[in-house]
This record gives sequence, structure tokens and C-alpha cells, in this order.
Amino acid sequence: MSLNQNTARAASRALAGAGEPDHGNKAPKVGVFQRRKGATQENPAVNVILTIILSLGAVIMAAPLVWMVSTSLKTKDGVYALPPEWIPDPFVWDNYVRVFQDTYVLSGIKNSLIVAISVTVVGTVFSSLAAFALAKLRLPGKNIIFIALLSGMMVPFPTLMIPQFIMFSRIGWVDTLLPLIIPVILGNVIMIFFLRQYLHNVPDSLVEAAKIDGASYLKIFWTMILPLMRPAIAAQFILWFMAVWNDYLAPIIYLNTPEKQTLQVVIANMNVQYATQRDYPLIMTASVISVVPILIVFLIFQRQIIESIALTGSKT
Repeated sequence: MSLNQNTARAASRALAGAGEPDHGNKAPKVGVFQRRKGATQENPAVNVILTIILSLGAVIMAAPLVWMVSTSLKTKDGVYALPPEWIPDPFVWDNYVRVFQDTYVLSGIKNSLIVAISVTVVGTVFSSLAAFALAKLRLPGKNIIFIALLSGMMVPFPTLMIPQFIMFSRIGWVDTLLPLIIPVILGNVIMIFFLRQYLHNVPDSLVEAAKIDGASYLKIFWTMILPLMRPAIAAQFILWFMAVWNDYLAPIIYLNTPEKQTLQVVIANMNVQYATQRDYPLIMTASVISVVPILIVFLIFQRQIIESIALTGSKT
């Protein structure tokens, strides 16, 4: 039996109504544009100072990215020009052709996409299911399981590098992408923790009502819980995708063949090879290409991230 309309409507309003105090008929709600008693008026001078400080911070943070894009379009001599040239003269678009012809950037992009997409997409599904189980299901010892997962985060990766490498070498996984995918494809503890805390805003009565309607736990998750968690999943998905995409330590340990290396290892090898030739524009071109997938993922999930921030602000 599918969920009835009342349960579905209640689920869509769960987060919006959670955390609001019950005033009853005694105390009217304060309007959005009504000033609360005792509230101080905003000072225009403070707003101007904050705007200036934030603008300077934005310029400082964006300057390295702008310099990287500018350097990728320069000649070798233009990199060392004094005073520094922010606008290349001339624009050398050939750098973006050479980077695919003379390097392993194309294979690095393919390998990085295979690892990042498989890990984050499949891992997000398992992490969401685990968070739902730990937050809403009546499981014996689920708090102990959750504490055990958090305790695993305290073990630093360097202590596991040698045992993992020995294990993967014995089963023949060295110089393949499997050691980068299999150990983390079943979930991310940080995402599980974040989603579990997020689901505490959803009343347990909604899940109980859905069970009375005859829905299974899997049906409840896909039709009710997953839409409510979508903003939180989007925010955690981007952070996880960035971590996997920018990972350098694990790929440099397990990948030896240039055609099987991820993009970050390829760029590091380019830095060794082309820095002696003073070909920094080619290195910066590969760096610009490595940033593009992260920007695309952010633009895709930008709306969900804003919804997550706005929802969190409305709860506090």
C-alpha cells in the first residue's frame, strides 16, 4: 500500500514546522517586518565596514585562481615579466591543446572521474540509508554502532597505509583503481554523522504513520526521507567529491603506470618534468582543467546548498 496523501503532505512540511514554538492563542507571532522589543537598529557605518572587509577577503581569495587562469594563457617569458601581467599579452590558447597532446592529462581526467563518481554516487546512497537506519529505525545497539563508526575516524590514515598496501598487493590490486574505490564506496562516516543529525528534525510520528499505512522502510526512505534530506545530501556530496577528486596520497601509493594515474598525480609529475623546462603555463593549464569538474558539481547542486543553509538558519 502506498502512502496516503495526508502522510505525504505531513512529510513535506516536517522540517519547515520542526522547532517552531507553540504559542497557542495567547501570544501572537511577531511579523517578519516588525521590530522586536529591545532590538537595536542596524548601524550603516558597521555595514559599510563589513562590506569592505568581506570584499577585500573575496579579492584575496580569488586572486590565486585568477593568476592561475592568467598564467595558463601566457608564454614562458610572460610568466617572469616585471611588473607582473594579469592580462596575458598575447593570449596563448595553444597551451590547452598541448596539455592533451604532450601529457597524460586526458587519461588522468578519465581515471579521476571513474573514482570520484563511483565513490560519491554509490557511497552517498549507502550513507543515506545508514543515516536513516541509525536515526529512525529501532535497532538494538545502534548507538554503539554509531560510536564505533565515529571511533574509526580517529585512526589516522598513515597507520593503515602499510597494512592496506600489503593486503592489496597480495590480491593483485596494486596499480589499479580498485584500492581507491572499494574501501570507501560503502559510505562516508562524516556524511552518515551529518545526515543522522539532520534527520533528528524529522518527527518520528511521520515514520510511524507511514508504517501504519503499510509502507515498508525502503518505501518510507525513498518517498519521504530522501526528499527531506536532499539539501543536506547535496552539501555533503560536494565536500566528498572535492576530497576524492583532490586526493593525492592514496593514488601515489597504489598507482604506478602513467596511464592509470589520477589527475592530481599527473599534475604532480608534470610539476617535476616541466618545471625544469620553465614551462609553467602548461602546468597551470592542467591545474585549471582540474578545477572545472568541481565548479560544475557546485553549480549543479548550488540551489540545494542554499536551501540547506536557509533551512539551518530558520531552525536556529
